[in-house]
Amino acid sequence: MAGRRAALKAIDWLAFAERVPPNQRGMFNALKTRTDAISAKLASLPETPAAIDWSYYRSAVAKAGMVDEFEKKFKALQIPEPVDTQTSNINAQEAEANKSAVAYIEASKARVATYEQELEKFKNMIPFDQMTIDDLNEAFPETKLDKVKYPYWPHKPIANL
Repeated sequence: MAGRRAALKAIDWLAFAERVPPNQRGMFNALKTRTDAISAKLASLPETPAAIDWSYYRSAVAKAGMVDEFEKKFKALQIPEPVDTQTSNINAQEAEANKSAVAYIEASKARVATYEQELEKFKNMIPFDQMTIDDLNEAFPETKLDKVKYPYWPHKPIANL
């Protein structure tokens, strides 16, 4: 049992609590309470089960051979432990989440670099109150008027009146 206990992963409850949203705090506390109760119960169990005193039962049971048969069957009894089928799936999901997180961080760093260049452009730009129309069109080409598409801007053509 101790070998299995050592194999279990310890839960970092403080790190877990930091990631729990406020609306799920009650469910988190219930989970922690239940987990602590199960852990305490498992810790209170002995390493090996108590040995059965077969000689006492041989003297107490009237039918001869019955205790010997039970002892033989008890020693032959093997209870299979459940096979862990989910750890590999969880590890694969964790690896995928780590990959996507790294990709998101790299994309975020690229966006930050782009935004820093744009911020530097705005810092080095002529103040708006000192700009001419040509300076504005040079700094912000999307604001330049399209004379072909809107030849009478800001006025409406006479045909539209």
